[in-house]
Amino acid sequence: MIKTTESHIVPKRCASIRLQEYGVGIFNAFPTKSALKKALKKNYISVNGVTATSATYINGGETITLSVPKNEPPKKRLIFKLNVLFEDDYLAVIHKPGGILVSGNHFKTIANALIQNLKPSPLEDATQPQPVHRLDFATTGILLIGKTSSSIRALNKLFEDRTIKKTYYAVTIGKMKTEGSITTEVDEKPCKSNYKIHQTVSSQRFEQLNLVELKPFTGRRHQLRKHLSGIGNPILGDKDYGKKPLILNGKGLYLHAYSLKFTHPFTNEAFYLKDEFPLNFKKLFDVLQ
Repeated sequence: MIKTTESHIVPKRCASIRLQEYGVGIFNAFPTKSALKKALKKNYISVNGVTATSATYINGGETITLSVPKNEPPKKRLIFKLNVLFEDDYLAVIHKPGGILVSGNHFKTIANALIQNLKPSPLEDATQPQPVHRLDFATTGILLIGKTSSSIRALNKLFEDRTIKKTYYAVTIGKMKTEGSITTEVDEKPCKSNYKIHQTVSSQRFEQLNLVELKPFTGRRHQLRKHLSGIGNPILGDKDYGKKPLILNGKGLYLHAYSLKFTHPFTNEAFYLKDEFPLNFKKLFDVLQ
């Protein structure tokens, strides 16, 4: 069977690392972590001529080869216009609209649309751009993208070390304290979110709606939505964690990833990037006008 191949020579390293961690972004055909794992399971990857597995470690100097049967259909490219907030040779920051997945086994995802919206990186380890964190399907807001293999690894490390600071805003239902900290467990794991109300408005249907600033200290799945629902103040439009009589249909989820604060891993520049509030937030709160 005819196969297409890609090769990568590992530079010298100070410490060993698992291939499935190191290899993220080095092959254009399998740019994401989940895609790389699939390639390993299908025995598409070898290290120095030996078939690699998820248990393979890289120490430096190895030749990693990807060999894919040619009869596998190439991926189609999604045409979907994105608003790019910042871009350089290493990374990009975009606005994620609501109602689209960041990545996954679907055609219409942010990951599949990136190549149409970003400039190719001229750097040696340039790869297919990919998101380095997730936002829920219904959540809008700021999303960080890696454009090179080394950048993807470096940004993932910043998230693991919790040195990237994220701020969200939500519209919550019902009366609540002006500010506070929520520390209830999510999926049996400890997590923490701080909140602060910036404005409240009266509502005949919901009694009160609050513009709430949120700062998560951990990154559990649906953490903010579960935390706010857990204290009796679900996010407006949350069909999964809202109170059934108060679920707002057809208007989307009122949760917005507003800002990212981090140090650029290659230029050492301090970044504070914001994604302006959606129109549905501005319609509710005059403080946002």
